[in-house]
Amino acid sequence: MYNKRQEWILGYIKSQKKVSRQELEGAVAKAFSEKNSRITILRDLELLIEDRLVVKFGAGRGTTYQPSARSLLLDTLDVKSYFEQESDQRVLRSENFNFEIWPHLTGLLTEEEKRESDLLNEQYRKNRAALTPVVLQKELERLTIELSWKSSKIEGNTYTLLDTERLLKEHVEATGKTKEEAIMILNHKDALDFVIKSADLFKELTVAKIEEVHRLLVKDLGVMHGIRKNLVRITGTNYRPLDNVFQIQEALRDLCVLVNQTMHPIEKALITVLMLSYIQPFEDGNKRTSRILGNALLLAYHYCPLSYRSVDEVEYKKGMLLFYEQNNVSYFKALFMEQFQQAVRKYF
Repeated sequence: MYNKRQEWILGYIKSQKKVSRQELEGAVAKAFSEKNSRITILRDLELLIEDRLVVKFGAGRGTTYQPSARSLLLDTLDVKSYFEQESDQRVLRSENFNFEIWPHLTGLLTEEEKRESDLLNEQYRKNRAALTPVVLQKELERLTIELSWKSSKIEGNTYTLLDTERLLKEHVEATGKTKEEAIMILNHKDALDFVIKSADLFKELTVAKIEEVHRLLVKDLGVMHGIRKNLVRITGTNYRPLDNVFQIQEALRDLCVLVNQTMHPIEKALITVLMLSYIQPFEDGNKRTSRILGNALLLAYHYCPLSYRSVDEVEYKKGMLLFYEQNNVSYFKALFMEQFQQAVRKYF
């Protein structure tokens, strides 16, 4: 946690983009009534540099300070104002895949957030351990139905929750719906059944495992299996994912290395959901694959999986677009953490 002055200094550097120490000292003197020595401000700066939120350039009187890429990644944005602009009016941090993002995707959760999540997850483990095999199976079935419904709904599927329950339990398709909608939901069940039964398999993520989950999710939907070889575009944004198959493969390998090196299960899942969607390795089904794989990682480390039952589809998409366009994690992270908390409270 930072004190008021340190937070102000970080905010000032972000607003100015680039600032000298002399300029910063003058600004701090105007902003705060108490006298802050040069040594105090330097200590504040060293702390922010150590935490990789500020970057120092130059030496002596030519020293300047700038916000780091990591700082911008976790920055809180005015989401309402951002999306009041049409997609062509928004200024993107980069319209193309940012190859420099990898080293900044660490420490996405604060130590306090990790502690709170771990405590909450202990409750999930205790609750699950107390269930009989029959009741546990019913809870997994309930989560599967609700995840299959909501994940499909995020992708535009028009099945209701009751339609989905009937389809998965009685194999009765809803009237007035397309065959493809039913297949999408049934594929979610197959993919989730697979990761539940093979939880230990996902203690280490590989490209082959990512492709297998994708294959299950797009079965019989006319979607090509394997890494795409053509450009894909995303509705509502000018962000352009990678269009070179070798770069896509490299990005997936880099993702697996990063996830396998990340220690906390929720960070593993969060990185996977964001980056698989950002890389867009397949011609379709990328976000569906990311959600199931995020749950696979949580289950592998005995953390509560998410159903996304209460998430607003529009807000989910906004969180993704902010990551695509600004490489900003904060909004989607808040949605993700809220869904984890609700999953612990509503299941098992």
